[in-house]
Amino acid sequence: MSSEQPAGMLARLAGNDALKQDLSTALRAGRLPHSILLVGEAGCGAGFAARCLAADYLYPAGGPHAEAVLRGEDSECLSVRGEGASGQIKVERIRDVREKIQHSALSADAAGRVLFIYGAGSLNGSSANAMLKIMEEPPEGVLFLLTATSAAAVLPTIRSRCAAYTVTPAPQPECAAALRRALPALDARQAEDLAFLYDGRIGAALDAVNDPAVKAARAAARELCRQATARDTYRAAALLARYEKDKEGAARLLAQALQAASASLRRPGFDGMDAPTAARLARAAGAAARRMAANGNLRLALTLLAAEAAG
Repeated sequence: MSSEQPAGMLARLAGNDALKQDLSTALRAGRLPHSILLVGEAGCGAGFAARCLAADYLYPAGGPHAEAVLRGEDSECLSVRGEGASGQIKVERIRDVREKIQHSALSADAAGRVLFIYGAGSLNGSSANAMLKIMEEPPEGVLFLLTATSAAAVLPTIRSRCAAYTVTPAPQPECAAALRRALPALDARQAEDLAFLYDGRIGAALDAVNDPAVKAARAAARELCRQATARDTYRAAALLARYEKDKEGAARLLAQALQAASASLRRPGFDGMDAPTAARLARAAGAAARRMAANGNLRLALTLLAAEAAG
């Protein structure tokens, strides 16, 4: 493997040194596969990694167009992601982008075109078959970049046609530094705490600050942690009752509660929660998540969560 350091936009991806080097080397040598699957848990940067690679592929010299790719605004990039209540990628959407790829002219500035499939695990049988028709006979210059939280979640017919790479969370010091660059109002301690809480997943940490829904879920999860520590079942139940008709909100709260419990197990006392309480909360939140995934009664799942976490 070459020891040459990655340049271009890929250099902006925190951590993942081997991944960046492998992709940069393949780009320079003209050996980049036309279909790449980037696998990484939610919030660790697989989507950002895909945009960095796309920018370097389309605009090797960098510049404003490459910056636009990182923002998701470049005209030579098409993107598809799950839609609606099911979150699935519909076959009509794949057919639409196939038409655009095959029948629209390339810009004179770009080296090719990129199709992003964010959350490739959301391709169903029909949309996957439509996608295969493009991947098996790819138009000249088109790069397919797929992301997924798990390779196993991607249909084998799609997965087998991609070169798969793993995107890992950044080392916590690099994560904290990236957070301070993105959010200058954060002080060093706040950035370090967020990097620890989200275990180096920069995207997850940024969402906790920037996304109103995630921010609200984190605040509710911190309150649940306090009630679990105080063993105050009544207040925990009152808090969770707000989510009896909000399954999505309840799922976000559970995700944040599990994250807080994990952090307190790794560092007892983090955010005021000791290890026994964190273990109890983790068990209770995990059980509630399983009940919800099985389409169990939401009200009952939340009532049991209050009893098991704070009781």
